[in-house]
Amino acid sequence: MADPARARRLAVRIREVVASMLERGVKDPRLGMVTVTDVRVSPDLVDATVFYTVYGGEADRQASAEALESARGLLRSQVGRATGVKNTPTLTFVHDRLPDDARHLEDLISVARARDARLVEVRRDASPAGEEDPYRRPRVIDEDDPLEDDDAVDEGTDDSRGYLDDRDRGAVGDLDVTGR
Repeated sequence: MADPARARRLAVRIREVVASMLERGVKDPRLGMVTVTDVRVSPDLVDATVFYTVYGGEADRQASAEALESARGLLRSQVGRATGVKNTPTLTFVHDRLPDDARHLEDLISVARARDARLVEVRRDASPAGEEDPYRRPRVIDEDDPLEDDDAVDEGTDDSRGYLDDRDRGAVGDLDVTGR
């Protein structure tokens, strides 16, 4: 098991070597516009997975995958020379779906924004079905109105919050509700 920092450094170096070799060293006509996006090296530095994207359609992607598979040995030997590690990792090429997934998410977000804009347009002149403010508000007692004060305090309570007097707090009839 190698140091994770060493594995990251090796992955960066492999990405640079493979990208430069694809640009200048591999002369396969099937190879399209390939971009190396990421390289991940296993913790034991034996396997390296190279993620790539291809500009174009499905046919270009398939042709580039075949070209990368045929150039695997050449690329591995160049990685071994450039990195100087004892055991050169085997290279596995995987098409990176991240850009495709990001494009799909962007399309979904644009559809949601268009629907939100239509909804805002529909709601522009709409009014609520019920009252303007449907939430309950605390009752405000007017200080000048003597009838309001009498209604707020009922007989048998301490104040308007509904607390019982001292004689009713602990027991109901002969039963003690406090558990003592």
